[in-house]
Amino acid sequence: MTESIARTTVARTTSVSGLLAEIADIGTDSARGGYSRPVYSAAELELREWFIAAARARSLDIEQDRNGIIWAWWNPGRLPLADAVVTGSHLDSVPGGGAFDGPLGVASALAAIDSLQAGSVVPERPLALAVFPEEEGSRYGLACLGSQLMTGAVTPQRAAALTDADGTTFADLAARNGLDPAGMGRDDERLSQIGCFVELHVEQGRGLIDQGRAIAIGSSILGHGRWRLSFGGQGNHAGTTLMDGRRDPMLAAAATVLDVRRLGRTVDGARATVGKLDPIPGGSNVIASRVDVWLDVRHSDDAVVAALVADIAAVAREHAGAEGCSMTLTEASMSPRVDFHPGLRGRLSDILPDAPILPTGAGHDAGVLKEEIPTAMLFVRNPTGISHSPEEYVEDPDADAGGHALATVLANLLTQS
Repeated sequence: MTESIARTTVARTTSVSGLLAEIADIGTDSARGGYSRPVYSAAELELREWFIAAARARSLDIEQDRNGIIWAWWNPGRLPLADAVVTGSHLDSVPGGGAFDGPLGVASALAAIDSLQAGSVVPERPLALAVFPEEEGSRYGLACLGSQLMTGAVTPQRAAALTDADGTTFADLAARNGLDPAGMGRDDERLSQIGCFVELHVEQGRGLIDQGRAIAIGSSILGHGRWRLSFGGQGNHAGTTLMDGRRDPMLAAAATVLDVRRLGRTVDGARATVGKLDPIPGGSNVIASRVDVWLDVRHSDDAVVAALVADIAAVAREHAGAEGCSMTLTEASMSPRVDFHPGLRGRLSDILPDAPILPTGAGHDAGVLKEEIPTAMLFVRNPTGISHSPEEYVEDPDADAGGHALATVLANLLTQS
């Protein structure tokens, strides 16, 4: 940008760390460590109620839309709901995840509202705080489900038919939680109300550690996807079936997992991961009849992602054939590389001139919304560099610095065109 942006001063009020302390006991996982907060679980529902209560305490107008997204509006001038500034994140988690992935962005949004309301900011645009459901995809295997429904990136028919590990469809679960499955889907009215979206998130890597900074501005998200490799064999008795007479899909799956690492290492900048493996029927004294292997592949070039997945599928078929088994590949999701809006990103750089620009390998709702509206991201330092794990961490001063940075950005976006 050629012109500098004046930075609006905002007050420091409620601490982000204090807000996170209010929810520290919700959804703890004694078996895995950390937190397990799948969408519409008791823990995630309690967190949603916590957010609604906190928003009401700040005199925000609350609504849940037809895709399960919670919106909390600050619009003291009763301006038309158009060109709104939106911030927020999610409250669900991966199994055994950390305390900050998602909730940090929600708590920072609430703290930012406190700063704006305590200061002299007179908003010229409406502001909304948004909480998106099933961002992690930990229950239904499709990440950013709420934002993908809202933008039409996933059809309501596909979403409704998704099934969790207990056999519950998303349609049934949504209906039990007050949504009409027939009403889910692209929401043009809501999208037309949003002028921009800024999401704050814990950094899920070491970029800020290495640069010695607390806050960064996001540049891009790696292209990434999830695939299921299903190895089919012959289920049988572990004790009565001779070793040479087996068609064991677990052996083909195990060999493939090793090759995922080998092939991933051959491509500069690639990430290739198997984080979940499901043997069926899953008995300790049973040769599996099928083994499902969940593959995650990421790279900055979408063509490289496709090529790497194809190479992995080819070796998987070889391993399956060697064991007398079959292998089928199914794409669960694919999110192309995202480059955040250059104008909005540049404006954030003018507002926060000391913040470095960093890419991320993790997907976010901001990446989905980027196809419809200008989006940007702020990252807060994680001194462990570890995420999707109980070891994920943000120090209190950094959490509060992130909340203040977000408030400063929002004040500027709300008052200067």
